[in-house]
Amino acid sequence: MPADLNDYFKKNSPKKDSDDKGGIEPPQFFQDFGKKAGFIYAIIIVIGLIILAKPFVVINSGEVGIKATAGKFDPQALSPGLHFFIPFIQEIYIVDTKVRIINYTDNEDVTMQNPKSGIKFKRAISVLDARGLPVSIDLTVQYKLKAETAPQTIATWGLSWEDKIINPVVRDVTRNIVGKYTAEELPVKRNEIAAQITTGIKDRIDAQPGQPVQLLAVQLRRIVLPQKIKDQILRVQIAKQQAQQAKYEVERAKQIAQKNAALAQGDADARKIRAQGQADAVKIEADANAYANKELGKSVTPNLLKLKQLDVQGKFNEALQKNKDAKIFLTPGGVVPNIWLDSKDPQKAVSVGNK
Repeated sequence: MPADLNDYFKKNSPKKDSDDKGGIEPPQFFQDFGKKAGFIYAIIIVIGLIILAKPFVVINSGEVGIKATAGKFDPQALSPGLHFFIPFIQEIYIVDTKVRIINYTDNEDVTMQNPKSGIKFKRAISVLDARGLPVSIDLTVQYKLKAETAPQTIATWGLSWEDKIINPVVRDVTRNIVGKYTAEELPVKRNEIAAQITTGIKDRIDAQPGQPVQLLAVQLRRIVLPQKIKDQILRVQIAKQQAQQAKYEVERAKQIAQKNAALAQGDADARKIRAQGQADAVKIEADANAYANKELGKSVTPNLLKLKQLDVQGKFNEALQKNKDAKIFLTPGGVVPNIWLDSKDPQKAVSVGNK
């Protein structure tokens, strides 16, 4: 027990009598504590050192651990779970293997990004087109670190591997491909350019030793053109729209003309058909009359003519009986002549004909 604690008990303990020279003895617990105090202090110090050194680490899902012993990386990655290491000699680096995203854009504040979210923002990619005009490209790149080769990747590229593998490749490939086109061609050939950028980035990343990164997707989000190019494209689009409108109006006028021509032709054909019908009707009627006359002619016999003449002669006699001054005119050319009676009294004039 410490000396000051023994002095305390000696000073504050009542004396048994005047002849007793000593005080009350302290409890056995305190006497044993004094003997073991060094050992307990040593345990407390060790526990404190363990707490301060923290010789263990917890690896979560979507992460791997890379153990380094005296600065040398262990080639085997540590899977998720609890892992111990020797403080001051060993160290475990936790590396994210989940899907990560880099957005190349000027619409976000790159200084306000949170690296732990797995999403990074970088400045849009500046490119010079085939004529040297500045163009800005916005991209989104999705990728992830391969867990099985993570120790070799970190040993080769370091913990800032993204800025050494992904970023320079994306910018270089984009500049090489976009620089082949003029600014006016970029919006028109957008899909073609996007496919070339994706293929180019994938080929370059897969060509890295050990293929440390898996490229998941590349999206061409926006092409920012110079203002004068935008104005020029707008004018061209307006001109194309006007040409399309004029072409539509010409085509419509042509269709209307064709429709009117078809209607006129139809009307003419209808009139022609009606005239042909009327002509055919007249011809049919004439043919019918001719046929009737022909048949009638066949029916006229000498006896019939003689009978008709007798009938007419009888009518002559009747006319002369009514008007002795009658003049008789014979109309030639008929089968039976017509008789005209002329009288001084018009009311008594009688015309006798073939009925």
